[in-house]
Amino acid sequence: MAETTPTGTTVAEVMAELAGLEDPRAREVNERHGDDHGVNLGRLRALAKRLKTQQELARRLWETGDTAARLLALLICRPKAFGRDELDAMLREARTPKVHDWLVNYVVKKNPHSEELRLAWSTDPDPAVAAAGWALTAERVSRKPEGLDLAGLLDVIEAEMKGAPDRLQWAMNTCLAQIGIEHAGHRARAIGIGERLGVLRDYPTSPGCTSPFAPVWITEMVRRQGGEAS
Repeated sequence: MAETTPTGTTVAEVMAELAGLEDPRAREVNERHGDDHGVNLGRLRALAKRLKTQQELARRLWETGDTAARLLALLICRPKAFGRDELDAMLREARTPKVHDWLVNYVVKKNPHSEELRLAWSTDPDPAVAAAGWALTAERVSRKPEGLDLAGLLDVIEAEMKGAPDRLQWAMNTCLAQIGIEHAGHRARAIGIGERLGVLRDYPTSPGCTSPFAPVWITEMVRRQGGEAS
């Protein structure tokens, strides 16, 4: 007998619906980005909207280990309901880039333990965990920079970003760009670091999109805000 949540929805029912949404073309695209699922994200969001917030169901979907189920769990969960150790374990289990990204952005950022986790994760020896810490730091740089040592962050980025693994390098680069965009006093140094390291200089960028190469990214965003890049 399928286990039913307090809202009456069973995990088996949801998993069957996810299986019905499987699209080989979506899987092919997702797998090119390291994500092992074949559900169109628009359809996944529509399912989440229909299910609404269901924390217990979210926890049980996460426990399946299935990527599509975990993405759905992150959309229907209650972010503030997770404990610190629970989120730490979830991050370390988040194997694919999309699950990792959604967990940090949709759940951890809204959780009361986010700052504690940011500090713990940023220096973690696991580069995927450290990437989450740097993603949270980039968020603080732009939204709540009080108390951050921006010069110290630039020191670490300058010393470590070039040789960092891809996911961690991307998060550190985002932090570098946010420092340059949001803090005029550090802008010239941030641009200089980006130029010297050359990280993501040749990253393919679609027409109409801004390059993730920090000097270009900083200059373009400052221009849009009506400021001076240097």
